[in-house]
Amino acid sequence: MADVAPIGTQVSLLAEQAPGAPAVTCAGRTLTRAELDASTNRLARAYAELGVAQGDYVTIVLPNSIEWVQAVLATWKLGATPQPLSPSLPDSELAGLLGLRRRALVVGRDDPTGENKSVPAGFAPDHAISDGPLPEAVSPVFKAMASGGSTGRPKLIESGGDSRFPPAAGYPLGAQHDDVNLISVPLSHNTGFTTFTIGLVQGHHIVLMPRFEPHEFLRLVTEHRVTFLATVPTIMQRLLPVYRADPDAYDLSSIRRFWHLASMCPPAVKQAWIDLLGPDAVWELYGGTELQALTFISGAQWLTHPGSVGVVVAGEMKVLDDDGNECPPGVVGEIYMRPSPGSAPTYRYVGATAKNRDGWDSLGDLGYFDEDGFLYLNDRRVDMFTVGGRNVYPAEIESALCAHPDVLSCLVVGVPDPNSGDLGQVPHAIVQADGLDQADVIEFLSERIERYKLPRFVEFTDTPLRDDAGKARRSAVREEIIARQAARSS
Repeated sequence: MADVAPIGTQVSLLAEQAPGAPAVTCAGRTLTRAELDASTNRLARAYAELGVAQGDYVTIVLPNSIEWVQAVLATWKLGATPQPLSPSLPDSELAGLLGLRRRALVVGRDDPTGENKSVPAGFAPDHAISDGPLPEAVSPVFKAMASGGSTGRPKLIESGGDSRFPPAAGYPLGAQHDDVNLISVPLSHNTGFTTFTIGLVQGHHIVLMPRFEPHEFLRLVTEHRVTFLATVPTIMQRLLPVYRADPDAYDLSSIRRFWHLASMCPPAVKQAWIDLLGPDAVWELYGGTELQALTFISGAQWLTHPGSVGVVVAGEMKVLDDDGNECPPGVVGEIYMRPSPGSAPTYRYVGATAKNRDGWDSLGDLGYFDEDGFLYLNDRRVDMFTVGGRNVYPAEIESALCAHPDVLSCLVVGVPDPNSGDLGQVPHAIVQADGLDQADVIEFLSERIERYKLPRFVEFTDTPLRDDAGKARRSAVREEIIARQAARSS
């Protein structure tokens, strides 16, 4: 990595090469490469006056915006570590994450603990501060992402690498130097942050959505001739009915590489996007923020191995049973992964530890390999439940539900059977859909899944059940349903 310049230097070099090229567009505003470079030089000096130095943490609590981009890049230019957090975090969760490591600065929100300096959203440095070039600085950790983990305990996942981020990192993803890169997911999540970083060092025109909205997504692809993007299945599903309602209004033909990741994709949704864009454009990636190992699968491979998340392309993975024995092909177990032997560590946890067996980490996912080495996911271990002693994976029921053209989103949890203790738990479905009732849902599912997996209860909602990063607080939903059951029975 010694021959790779830090991110801040790479951005300055790109600005020298093409100062007028668009660097980032958001909410109708565009900064050129030169404008982005100069504005972040000034902002970095303002942060330095507030005490930020090389190796420090800077927590950025801002929505997707040009201001977010400037804050992160200014942090890198000082050799500090950006640590993005969702602006919707309640104070209690923000305080818990801030308590894991001392910060030099919190950007966009007051520190509820009162222990760290902060600047508000909209902070603008004095124009008397120079926007000239800065000395080169390397951030010892190029990112620190936050996670509640499956246990709900807050933790930080520090990258194992520094800010000498190689432009070549985007090549295996099919990213090219002239790409127009649409970011529709929150930048506080790893999908958005990593896609942004790749685009920044490759000189992409980054088209950033303040938040996802399906009509706007399709308009931006059409207007800017987007060529590269990474998104999540929730967004893919919410786009389909809008596109299908008026396909002549949008042009998706510019998209060369369409990645999806971060959660399991219902097969009907995946097939629909392959039909729209072609199998060469649609790709999937599986792997955690920790990056111990990755799988890739192209659309063409998926058509011959439907439901798979691909073959291992980096690091190593294996599937183990509860006794730690490796499962044969086709047998479900817990997925463990590690970097290739001799490789540098890919992450460090602050505030929690991974489940580990002899140097192999588990992120809590269940799945299996087939005879061809393709990996299939079943669900998260913490989300699986049993009905009459038989394992049920919510993701399987959700995938079947998503095949219904009127279903916009859905969530399934296991709850105690209120009618009898014999079954232990039963499936409870929450569905966002127009014009459906419980009988419609059960009839549709009856043709697709086994009887014991059918939801005993179906409730409907008008709002999406996952956030724009594809995440759902399944345990909180389950607790709320159980509380309602208890209230009705008392």
